[in-house]
Amino acid sequence: MSTTIDDDVTTETPPKPTKRQRQAANIADAASGGMKMLLLKLVALGILDAVAVYAVLVLAGFGQWIVAAVVAAVAALVNWIYFSRRKLPAKYLTPGIIFLVLFQVFVLVYTGYIAFTNYGTGHNGSKEQAVSSLMASSLQRVEDSPTYPVTVVDQLGTLGLLVTDPDGDAYVGTNDQPLEPVDAEFDGDKAVAVDGWTSLQFADVIARTDEITELAVPFSDDPNDGALRTPDGSSAYQYVSTLEYDEAAGTMTDVTTGTVYSDIGTGAFTSADGEELLPGWQITVGFDNFVRAVTDPRLAQPLVYVTLWTFAFALISVASTFFLGLFLAIVFNDMRMRGRRYYRVLMILPYAIPSFLSALIWAGMMNESFGFINQVLLGGASVPWLTDPWMAKVSVLIVNLWLGFPYMFLVCMGALQSIPDELQEAATVDGARPWAVFRLIKLPLLLVTVAPLLIASFAFNFNNFNTIYMLTDGGPRDSNAPIPVGFTDILITMVYKVAFTGQSRDYGLASAYSIIIFIIVAVISIIAFRRTKSLEELN
Repeated sequence: MSTTIDDDVTTETPPKPTKRQRQAANIADAASGGMKMLLLKLVALGILDAVAVYAVLVLAGFGQWIVAAVVAAVAALVNWIYFSRRKLPAKYLTPGIIFLVLFQVFVLVYTGYIAFTNYGTGHNGSKEQAVSSLMASSLQRVEDSPTYPVTVVDQLGTLGLLVTDPDGDAYVGTNDQPLEPVDAEFDGDKAVAVDGWTSLQFADVIARTDEITELAVPFSDDPNDGALRTPDGSSAYQYVSTLEYDEAAGTMTDVTTGTVYSDIGTGAFTSADGEELLPGWQITVGFDNFVRAVTDPRLAQPLVYVTLWTFAFALISVASTFFLGLFLAIVFNDMRMRGRRYYRVLMILPYAIPSFLSALIWAGMMNESFGFINQVLLGGASVPWLTDPWMAKVSVLIVNLWLGFPYMFLVCMGALQSIPDELQEAATVDGARPWAVFRLIKLPLLLVTVAPLLIASFAFNFNNFNTIYMLTDGGPRDSNAPIPVGFTDILITMVYKVAFTGQSRDYGLASAYSIIIFIIVAVISIIAFRRTKSLEELN
């Protein structure tokens, strides 16, 4: 830096930028400028904005104004960040934050929300949708109904009926939209076309007969007015429901029996004797799902042994994979062994194959009747690897050991190689035996690196869905359990069966179980991580 003094005026020449500063400036300019980068920005942001506009329109059409506003705000923020020349860190952080929010935060929050609702089979829509469905499912044709000439029309895959009433006026409607008057094109006394809709030809009507006969177009917003249905796609007749809905009283009355079903706050119209009309609708039930998860007599019995087996499976899997991986790492870390690199490749192969595929292969090999293990290795024995409750548990642990030990082998190999040789040499000089060197020096130093990974492995195996589902599907089935669970089911597979199998699916209860599992794993992980801090003092 040079200084020039002229008539008591001092000027300082700024220092030249360093090489690192020039590189950083070049990176910033390349990230925010240049014609190629500008074109790439325009294309990428154009696609993003198109998707955002489409999402906003769809969400607004469903009345989700808050979500639509959030999508619009995020799109505007992304545009501002990527067109700015001074937001270089934000340009790299924004994609990761967006994906984190979408695939982690949103999923967790939405699961928590579902856990406080009765969402499931028969309760998966709004009250208005439930009323419409109930009324449509109990329609009966009016005996003296006039004949309405109709033309089947289509709008972006949604079928509707173009109806001509006895007065010669044209109306159009769908399953979800009541009839409304339109200006139509007539062929004689029948409306045959209307703007915005495509009239189906005879061949199209024949091809979509099943969809057309299921159409029930409401006369009006009042479900008690009935609907129009067509048996052939050319003529329609009036149908009225055997249920009568009273919106003010919140009741649904069966006019054939006189039974009154009332809205008592449980998400379904319920009679005085407890009978429910399904489908119902989704409501918030508070902590009811969490209470049911631990008190429901149908779930209490299997929940106890499934929980115990889940802990046993996770702990044994972590211990067995760690000790086998550590043993192999010690063996192959010996410089005297020839061909170590080839053996290491062989050890990693189980880890390179997708776990679900390995589990399926093992399931075939362990088949009692024609599996490779029984027929070839054991000379035609009939060991019930997957059909006996205890043998199935052993089989699951064996397969999980096969899948998990390569990971521990790699971790322990790297950790052992990071321990200075001087420590072992000094201990040997002092007269320590190999076992003492390993137990008192190598193992504590090894645990400094491996302990957090063991905690992560426990959390993974606590929710190890793939191995259980692909190998045994939770079986063999426990015939005494009131829900479809088996002797090798862990909590996550039981939750899956509660949510997605059987005739009745309870997503609210499954979400409550998911939250409970998350809390259990989080608490265990926090306690374990605090305990591992004592190991850091050894480093």
